Amino acid sequence: MMIRFRSPGVKVIWAASLLVSIGLLLLPFVFRLDGKPHADWQQFLGRFHPLVVHLPVGLILLVPVLEFAGRVRPALLEAAMFVLSLSLLSCVLALSLGYLLAYGSGDAGAGVSRHMWGGIALTIAVLGCVLVRGAAGGVRGFYPYLLASVMLLLAWTAHQGGSLTHGDKYLTEYLPRPLKRIGGMGTVQAKAFDFPDSFYARHLYPIFDANCLVCHGTQKVKGGLRMDTYDRLMRGGKEGAVIIPGKPERSILLERITLPADHKKFMPSEGKPPLKAEEIAWIRAWIQQGASEEVKSLAGIDVPEPFREEPVPQVGDYRKLMGEITQTAKSAGVTLVPVSKNLGDGLILNTVNAGPKFGDAQLAGLVRFAPYIVEAELGRTSVTDGSFATLGKFGHLRALHLEETSVTGAGLANLAQLPQLTYLNLSGTQVTQASIAPLTSMKNLRHVYLYNTPAQPASAERQTP
Repeated sequence: MMIRFRSPGVKVIWAASLLVSIGLLLLPFVFRLDGKPHADWQQFLGRFHPLVVHLPVGLILLVPVLEFAGRVRPALLEAAMFVLSLSLLSCVLALSLGYLLAYGSGDAGAGVSRHMWGGIALTIAVLGCVLVRGAAGGVRGFYPYLLASVMLLLAWTAHQGGSLTHGDKYLTEYLPRPLKRIGGMGTVQAKAFDFPDSFYARHLYPIFDANCLVCHGTQKVKGGLRMDTYDRLMRGGKEGAVIIPGKPERSILLERITLPADHKKFMPSEGKPPLKAEEIAWIRAWIQQGASEEVKSLAGIDVPEPFREEPVPQVGDYRKLMGEITQTAKSAGVTLVPVSKNLGDGLILNTVNAGPKFGDAQLAGLVRFAPYIVEAELGRTSVTDGSFATLGKFGHLRALHLEETSVTGAGLANLAQLPQLTYLNLSGTQVTQASIAPLTSMKNLRHVYLYNTPAQPASAERQTP
């Protein structure tokens, strides 16, 4: 199709637009993103890019809204053209600042390149929209398709930019499973290590992954340094090796992570919090002891194994007993509430409405339903030490509240029969250190509250092994 220009001025605009587009396409070849930092003033101006970049996003998204609304109110069509023109100007500004940021700070990498080319393509596409929308004849018919292309380019470019600052899994990490399967992301492969049981693989790489790979990974490579594999880490960057085995005082990596947070060369950069003291200690000891990829442990470093929560056992099926459960609970002035819609999660015994009227006899009356009760809230009731024998029959009990009751701890040994008990609140009772001694044998009991009791330790919560 031949484009006919209505006036020489229009022809000049098209020619100038073509030259601008060619200039944008040549920009990465003239000013290469080679990973080397350049002038500070470029970084200063470039750091306004994250602020300005939201302007073209909002304006571009507004254009199709105005185009559709213009079918009802034609006056909005003129506003659409005005907003589209502003979108072009804001794209040029955001692209310029973004390029200054990458070029000035020495950013490189696949993610930076994709984001850069996305910005260039988006700017050229918006320029095309402005020209085609204002053109006469059949050329105008291409405008809706070009605008749709702009929207797709905007989404892709924005995703690439987000990946640079938040990681490449920022949008997909918590994607619903059905969508992950459709997109081929159903299975997340763990990173392969030559020595998966080594100290580096188990403890140090997770630190680098969480704090460093956003700037020193596959997406973005600052200073020519990549830390996504052991070999690349040991290879170093533009400043040379960052790890000197056996010499932590000469290792640039350790130097950078121990600088004051406001220092220009502090790592992690870009406002990220400093590493924890124990993490720095691990890195220092690892370098001091040879920075090996294979060693499984380090002298003087004891890393506790993370606690692994065991799957919660399910209680039996009590559907047929629901009527009896409801009637018995009502008679006792309490409620037996399902933990969730899944009946296998068990029941919660709530005595808040019964208060002092609920005692040992009423608890004994609920023993028939003990296999289905996983939490008993008996605080501020009239239960006594005589209830411990009854509670010993609640085999699925995981949480027990006895705060502000008259128990003294006699009979607490009966709770040792409850293998799933993890929480016990005895605050405001008369239990003593001697009476709670049997609890030390309960491996799963992790939270024992003894506030305002003769057995109260230095802190209100006592952690049992």
